[in-house]
Amino acid sequence: MAILYGHPESGHTYKVALALELAGVPFEYRWVDVFKPREQRAADFQAASRHGEIPVLVDGAPLVQSNAIHQHRDLDLAREWLFWEANRIGISLPNLRHYLRFDDSPAPPAGVLDWLRGRLQSDLRRLEKELSGNTWLLGASPSVADIACFAYLGYDDIGLDLGAFPGLRGWMSRLRALPRWRPPHELLARPA
Repeated sequence: MAILYGHPESGHTYKVALALELAGVPFEYRWVDVFKPREQRAADFQAASRHGEIPVLVDGAPLVQSNAIHQHRDLDLAREWLFWEANRIGISLPNLRHYLRFDDSPAPPAGVLDWLRGRLQSDLRRLEKELSGNTWLLGASPSVADIACFAYLGYDDIGLDLGAFPGLRGWMSRLRALPRWRPPHELLARPA
């Protein structure tokens, strides 16, 4: 059985876990304390993660980086969307979320949050344009592209206003209605 190392606050971990879950692929989830220094994390994780980062999927040789994991699993038809997500939403939303939820240091330099918000609005407009006439990003059924683009949008903890994006809201509702969909903190709960 595959082993997925990750953390419930990581949208990158969530997109891998959700893809596995929706595909019905069994995996063992191992919670990683990402708030500990890398050298203090569990030895099995350190051995599996060559960069000391999550997610890591061990299915034979360890695989790192969420979009590389998706491609390895023969889901490369969505390559363009995966790299768009990594370059766009994967930069703007996780960083904005980090500043708003977890960073207790002094405020970032002037304009950083505004830049992240502006970039995110541009990303949301791009997704809205695509989804206003389509049920899914790639064809008649959900794909890894949908999961990758949804992962950080699926966290509802920074007051993101999606009122101007009806196509995007409908798409998110369709993803959440899939039979095996689970929210990140449920799918990636820390084992007892």
